[in-house]
Amino acid sequence: MNTVEPITHDLALRRPLALGGPVVYWLVGTTSEQRYDVADQPMQGEMDPFFFLTKHKNFIPHEYPCRTEFAAERRGKRPEPQGVFEPDRVWLPFGSPRVDLSGFWFRPTVVATWASTVLDAGSDGQARLRLRTCGGAVLFVNGIEAGWMAPYGRNLEASQDFEVDLVAGANEISIWFDDLAERDARYFFQLDYLRGPTAEQVLPTTVKGDVAAAMEAALDAMHFERPFYSGGEVALVTDVALPVAVDVAVVIEGDFMSIEAPVIFRRRIEAGARRITIAATEDLPADFRHFAVSLSSSGFVAQRVFGVEICHAARQGRAPAVLADRIGEALEQVSNFAEADTVRALARLATGRGGAETDAIIAAALPAIEDCHDCADFILVPLLWCRRAYGDRIAVDLRHRIDEAILNYRYWMDEPGNDVQWYFSENHALLFHTAAYLGGHLLPDARFVRSGRTGAEQSTVGLARVRAWLDHFEAWEMAEFNSAPYFPIDLKGLTILYALGPDADVRRRAGAAINRLLEIVARSAQQGMLTGAQGRSYEHTLRAARSLELSGIARMLWGKGFYGMRFHALPQLALCLRDHGLHVPQELTGIACMAGDDAQEWCFAQGQNRIAKLYHYKTRDFAMGSAAAYRWNEWGYQETVLHLRLGGNPDAQIWINHPGETIHSGYGRPSYWGGSGSLPRVHQYRDLAVVLFSCAAEQPDFTHAWFPQSAFDEARVKEHIASARGGDGFAMLKADSAFELVGRGPTAGNELRVPGHHAAWIIRLGRRRQYGSLEEFEARFSQLALGHGKSGLLHVNDPEYGDVLFHPDGRIETEDRVIDPADWQVSGEATLFTADAIATR
Repeated sequence: MNTVEPITHDLALRRPLALGGPVVYWLVGTTSEQRYDVADQPMQGEMDPFFFLTKHKNFIPHEYPCRTEFAAERRGKRPEPQGVFEPDRVWLPFGSPRVDLSGFWFRPTVVATWASTVLDAGSDGQARLRLRTCGGAVLFVNGIEAGWMAPYGRNLEASQDFEVDLVAGANEISIWFDDLAERDARYFFQLDYLRGPTAEQVLPTTVKGDVAAAMEAALDAMHFERPFYSGGEVALVTDVALPVAVDVAVVIEGDFMSIEAPVIFRRRIEAGARRITIAATEDLPADFRHFAVSLSSSGFVAQRVFGVEICHAARQGRAPAVLADRIGEALEQVSNFAEADTVRALARLATGRGGAETDAIIAAALPAIEDCHDCADFILVPLLWCRRAYGDRIAVDLRHRIDEAILNYRYWMDEPGNDVQWYFSENHALLFHTAAYLGGHLLPDARFVRSGRTGAEQSTVGLARVRAWLDHFEAWEMAEFNSAPYFPIDLKGLTILYALGPDADVRRRAGAAINRLLEIVARSAQQGMLTGAQGRSYEHTLRAARSLELSGIARMLWGKGFYGMRFHALPQLALCLRDHGLHVPQELTGIACMAGDDAQEWCFAQGQNRIAKLYHYKTRDFAMGSAAAYRWNEWGYQETVLHLRLGGNPDAQIWINHPGETIHSGYGRPSYWGGSGSLPRVHQYRDLAVVLFSCAAEQPDFTHAWFPQSAFDEARVKEHIASARGGDGFAMLKADSAFELVGRGPTAGNELRVPGHHAAWIIRLGRRRQYGSLEEFEARFSQLALGHGKSGLLHVNDPEYGDVLFHPDGRIETEDRVIDPADWQVSGEATLFTADAIATR
């Protein structure tokens, strides 16, 4: 019997429901969260340099004891729904096929949520529904349980079909779903309507349906006026005028690692308004920020998340001319403007700012270490520097609490614990071993609780592991190859080893590793900014060109860049330069910030067994880097395999990928912009590249490029060609289908799409000194076409290079050269092309 009250058209948002399509409009309850602790126990394992080379789709197989116990309790057993459904929020899809509540939890946490919607069926009949989730779920139709599923595979999607009976008219569909959240958790469900009576989705509302629809449409079209802010007024605009006045709440937060309290602005906009003014740039926190925008009217709240970078460039001004002054500036910047973490505390102590405020920063950071939160190793390492070098500037009682935290911390997976700290990646392993080495040396006679060792013994174990890590690094370098967010994490560990390591060989090797990482950044930089393929990337590290920490490091070392609010290594690197005798080769400045008319070709490999072969080509006017013969057509994780910049504007950048999910600013790995759902075949020869996608059918059905038109000095898009000029650098993108220039929503004016699961892109760069105007450049290269030969051979006839042959094993033949990625070594080889050679080719 149908127990659902009839819903009038006036108080409902109604949408058609296609056969085979997802049900995407839902009322969602509050997510309950309950910590899930198991008995302390050790784990077996070691650093895994291939953890992101997913064995099955994008599933990471490492399993913690908490997941093992949780699965034993619940996998394959009917979940037990808790509580009753009480609507807390409205879920509007904005292109996403699923209700996606994914996020990041620093301790193992059981999460559970109710969701409900209504299907209005045109007649009685049986329907087939497909439910997808990673955890467990119970499906109800009209209050009667229709079935359940309980795969409970960490971040691994499963699906199950259900036959249900619908009645003519309104049918209530309810789902209770839960999972164990460990670190990054894909927490979602998707319900597909495979077959059944003609039906529509009905979302109960507290306002008239046309008002709810207008609020949805306004958010669907909304976007920031600019793709990034380094000054001026921050505002959101939409091309949909609201029919009624609405209250607006804007909650501004950082990424999942941010510890800053959200900043909230409240506004009221009148009927007909199309612009929401938020604040001046300088009044907002720096870095890439998420803006959760809620529109409210008569109890109905529509919400969407938007992302944009904020940089306080005007306040920072130009970098000082002298390195010593830039070192001082960096320490002052972190001391005064960084997030309130142990990195900032270190900068404050090192600049004579000890006292109650600095002690409060340290005290606020300690609970994460004491409770072994994931990423607590990021916090602990700079705290050890604070304690070792400036302990006399910290209050006595706080110093004792720090020591207790050091003694009780879990330093590796073979020590007992019940946390979900991530031990497997290269950057975390370095910090765990460094902390054990230095923490044990700091407290040599004390007993370390989890290992049972004395500090001296703990230090000895840590030292052996640090040396083994350095062995691995010196052989293979970065497992998370060339990755902008992970250079600073490695530098965090290496700089403290260089400055405070008790053993001379460790200090020497750490210093060499620091300079090697800085050389890699310099060789892959465009006017100081890292520009190239990256083994792990996020939206907040790709789009945050100016405020990324590598930008601050480039400013300190080479005089070009800006500061954000999040730092891992900048003050430690500054102290190595100021106090510990580190010398960064001066010639890196000219490599990072090329002048003159020469060009550099840089071929190198990264990761164990040279898993990533990386190619980079740059002039002072442009740079482009790519990954050659890297996992073509496999499911991706967070790899960005082609990236370029034009001119001297850090924001004039382009990368091309296949989205891992359709939700904007989501938590997927890969996400909308960070990584590729399916990795493309990529070839690059100097300033020419081709990118071919053959994507899995179950993944999003388009590929796209970040193409921020307003960042370029000139830009235009026509049919299947897009071209841009940044300074004296030119870029042309050509696709085998007409480009769709996104004009509405979060990426309006910044995104080019090519529809379909298969696509071919050609990228060609150039310089004004060679080609004159953008129009002349485009005319010269607009006829570029990708030809297909036998056995996977590709070829392009380039007006400058002639025939360029791209072999399926990654080799390139052209200009009487053979470029073979199989020959590239970790040490790398840089080739300089002189201006005369370029001009006469």
